[in-house]
Amino acid sequence: MRGTGKDILSGFHPAVRAWFERRFPDGPTPAQAGGWPHISAGEHTLIAAPTGSGKTLAGFLVCIDALYRAAERGESVENTTQVVYVSPLKALAVDIHQNLDTPLREIAEIATRVGMKPPALRAEVRTGDTTPAARAAMVRRPPNFLVTTPESLYLLVTAERTRALLPSVRTIIVDEIHSVARDKRGSHLALTLERVTRLCATPPVRIGLSATQRPIDVIARLLVGAEPRCAIVDVGHQRDLDIAIELPDEELGAVASREQMADVLDRIAAHVREHKTTIVFVNTRRMSERVAHLLAERLGDDAVAAHHGSLSKERRVRVETRLRAGDLRALVATASLELGIDIGPVELVCQIASPRSIATFLQRVGRSGHSRGGTPKGRLYPLTRDELVECCALLAAVRAGRLDAVMPPHVPLDILAQQIVAECAAEKWREDNLLSLFRRAAPFVDLRREDFDGIVEMLGDGISTGRGKVGAYLHRDRVNGDVRGRRG
Repeated sequence: MRGTGKDILSGFHPAVRAWFERRFPDGPTPAQAGGWPHISAGEHTLIAAPTGSGKTLAGFLVCIDALYRAAERGESVENTTQVVYVSPLKALAVDIHQNLDTPLREIAEIATRVGMKPPALRAEVRTGDTTPAARAAMVRRPPNFLVTTPESLYLLVTAERTRALLPSVRTIIVDEIHSVARDKRGSHLALTLERVTRLCATPPVRIGLSATQRPIDVIARLLVGAEPRCAIVDVGHQRDLDIAIELPDEELGAVASREQMADVLDRIAAHVREHKTTIVFVNTRRMSERVAHLLAERLGDDAVAAHHGSLSKERRVRVETRLRAGDLRALVATASLELGIDIGPVELVCQIASPRSIATFLQRVGRSGHSRGGTPKGRLYPLTRDELVECCALLAAVRAGRLDAVMPPHVPLDILAQQIVAECAAEKWREDNLLSLFRRAAPFVDLRREDFDGIVEMLGDGISTGRGKVGAYLHRDRVNGDVRGRRG
């Protein structure tokens, strides 16, 4: 599958190619044209490209094509999980599931019209919001595409019934990988990926996607761990942006006054009236509720809603549905909506206070004009003198094409302890083999034997307290060098 532009589509299954040409007459984006050859060749691939450049489809379309090819050869592909998609946010996972259902259905319709019998491919979501009934149904009838979060994948690879879903996996897609790379969540995911890979009959291809990742070689190493190679498709992160800072009439001080906040909200309300849909980003859940209430006083209760991680599943889904349908004029959100989500016809993004990082600002502004050829539009509203300095530096960095450097944690032992307990609860291990497995993850390549032994000893002996020992999760056979989880 080599070539450029539309030539590269000649390697796809006829139904997949026909669907893509119908939906995207301008042909593949640079991210897609650059990524597809590596992915189809079975290479681990990291794709760095701007928001709205088709990165997600770059990862999925080769997988869909491979399943159609396998079905054409007479192989059984139904009711088997071949692709795991890992999203850092539950909202993004649900969004990807909805956007994946559409091409699966439309490709099947095209195949049927030309006389082919399409495979019955399905995508399902497994997150903390998934009901027990849906989880049980997923075990009985596994989906081809499993859309999940890092934490839910950790549970899937630990529980006995759900581990049975994973040996057939051929591809793992990690979306918005930069958002987990910067903290221990990325270290935790790296170990989970190694545990999943060990279960698979064939080591799955790992695909990483993000618009904002630097240094890119560090992110690539986090994705593939000890694997020798990772193809990097770096299209860049810069797009044409319409961004500016807006200030209240009064001079900013050390703390924003009530009058200054009212001025900022009046300016945002004026923008909302001039645009079809606006997202207002804030940095805390409390602030999102407060700003939504104050904007509703200016625009009407039905025109404004809040969105953050503490909302119930029902309310969150209801708000996201209204946003996609264009029923909301303004949505006040935290980081819960900043990553990769196709949230409908958003024309403007407003950021109240400094977003604190270049990548965060680019991701949030990228929610507007989120399409090929679209121009993201954003307005920054610093509330203090210090934030004004930050926002000025932020805009200068964005215009210069700079990004924050991501520095993943190095050998976080608390994460190691959690994963040791989980893996030993799933099966019995030789200590040497368990150490070798975890050293394959990039954050733990330099894990010292004495540190590993110390963690295993602590988990086996427990921690002494005034009420006796607690936290003895492992049974350690020092004679044979085995370790397994304790019952109960």
